[in-house]
This record gives sequence, structure tokens and C-alpha cells, in this order.
Amino acid sequence: MKCFYAPETETHDPLFRLTHGKLQRNAEQAERARLLLAGLDALSLSVTAPAPAPRAALEAVHTKRFLGFLETAWTEWQKLPDAGPEVVPNVFPRTTTASYPETIVGRAGWHMGDTSAPIGEHSWRAAVRAADCAVAATDAVLNGDAFAYALCRPAGHHTSAEIAAGHCLLNNSAIAAARLRTGFDRVATLDIDVHHGNGTQDIFYDRDDVLTVSIHADPTDYYPFFTGFAGETGAGAGTGYNLNIPLPRTTTDAVWLSAIDTALARIDAFKPDALVLSLGLDTHEDDPLMGMKISWDGLRIAGEKIAAAGYPTVIVQEGGYLSPALTTSLSSFLSGYLGAKIPVLEPN
Repeated sequence: MKCFYAPETETHDPLFRLTHGKLQRNAEQAERARLLLAGLDALSLSVTAPAPAPRAALEAVHTKRFLGFLETAWTEWQKLPDAGPEVVPNVFPRTTTASYPETIVGRAGWHMGDTSAPIGEHSWRAAVRAADCAVAATDAVLNGDAFAYALCRPAGHHTSAEIAAGHCLLNNSAIAAARLRTGFDRVATLDIDVHHGNGTQDIFYDRDDVLTVSIHADPTDYYPFFTGFAGETGAGAGTGYNLNIPLPRTTTDAVWLSAIDTALARIDAFKPDALVLSLGLDTHEDDPLMGMKISWDGLRIAGEKIAAAGYPTVIVQEGGYLSPALTTSLSSFLSGYLGAKIPVLEPN
């Protein structure tokens, strides 16, 4: 399996996070990359640094003004009097009519959906290099590989065409799906992160050439709160081409794996030419975000099931946060996906 990783992504190491009114250290820390790399190493999988992707690959998903904002936001923010070290919005356009703002404070609120994805000095470069990984893995599949893996951080599936949120900056999975469409007529996305892939859903919601499927914790009491419900099935030409499978936060292996069977049956009916797998590992029972209770054996079986579907597949890393379990979560899933006969080690 070809695996792509860009060390520059570690320069995005945000500080700010607001949880229940309390300031905390952000969960999207650079240490995540090292834990995930250890998971690849456990399976003797090496990584390759990706070539730079063309700007057009990003513009296939994101608006030009959003990309321009991400690229210049930190520099513009530093011009504010007594500016903090990261771009964190404090105002949002919650009105029925709104005009695009001129000031950096206003544009931060326009383009950032919450306070969980602060932009630091190196965030733009890191986000671009993460997208480069997704594009490189996609190009490997377009060139005939059966599958490829992109170790992307920051993650991407909460970002829409021009709003970043939920620890995400560029939507790497959507970028991969759009690029797959340059070589395949029909593409499916399967998101198994514990959070609803609301950004990916939003980007493809009115399209019938990209099927979006997300299995996630019930948003009634879990992020992103406002989307991810079963009644969201698409709009216009995309009606019937979005499937959400929300599950209780108490979900364990049997119910989760049954949901994967349901998702794969819908994907099979769509008959895609290729698949993007948004691989969140935060479903694991030891993940600090406490969204579900999936075991390493459950992750391994999920890998087996998705591999057995047989689609050319781009695997894009999404969530999975700081815990010794993260390394084993990745090696468990990939050992199932690859049919590896390598024992999965318990974390220290």
C-alpha cells in the first residue's frame, strides 16, 4: 500500500479550544501524526512525501475567496492591535441577510464555523500539504493502484466549500472525491469518523455523481449538532444520494459493523467506480472524545468488510485523538483492510 505523509503538517499545532465555556488545549495536536506513523510502522508500511498538488485540485472543492482567506488570514490577523497568536473568530453571520466582510475579524467569522480550528502561522502550509497527501493517494488510484492511504492532518471532513470548522481546514476527502471524478464517472464516499462528515455532505449535497454516506454518533447530543440526521438525503439532482446513519454514543462493535453493512449495501446499489474512505479512528472506546465504544477487533473487521467491497479506494485520515490507543487503532483497521498476518501490539 502506498502511504503519503508530509512532515510540514506537524507545523500546525493549534493551542486554542473552547469546550463548555472552558479554555483547553486543542485536540488536533502534532503528536497525532507521530502516533499514526507508529501505526503504519507496526505494519511495516513506509510513507512517501507527496508532490505539490495543483491549485485547481483545491478549487474543485473550495471557493477562491476561502482559499485566499486561509492563505492570508494569519498575516492579516497579526496587523490587529494586541493580536493573539492564532486566528479565532468572535463573531458569526447569523442573520437572514449578510454581506461579505472586508475586515479580517469579519472574514474570520464568515469562513470559520466555530472556534475549534484556529489558524496559526503555519496552518495554511500544513493544510496544503495535507491536501497534497490526499491528491497523491488519489492519483495513485487513478493510475491503477487498488488503494492508497493519505495521512492527513489537520483533518478535513467538517469543512464545506468555504467554511472551516471542527479541527478541519481543507476538506481532504472531498478534494480526493472530486479528483477521482476526473477519471471515474461515479464516486462514493464512506465516512466512518465518529462525527458526521457535514462538510463533505454539504459540498456534494445536490449532486448525483458522488454518493455520500456517513456513520457517526447521533448529533442530537454530539458535534456537529445541526446536521447528520437520517432525514438529510440530498437536494435537487442529489436527492437520494446522501445517507446518514446516526448511532447512539453507547454503540459497540455489533451495531456499528451492522451499520457498515448497511452503508456498503447502499454503495453497492450506487455502483461506484471508486471509493473515498474517510477514516476516523475516534470511534474507539479509548478515544478521549468519547463518542462510541468500538474495539480494536471491531476496527479490524471493519477494515475487512470495506476491503471486501473491492472498490479502488483512497483512504483519507480524519479524526482519532491523543491516546496511546490511536496507534493500535490505525494498525488494527489497516491489518483488517490489508489482510495482514501481523499481530497487532497492545499499546504501552
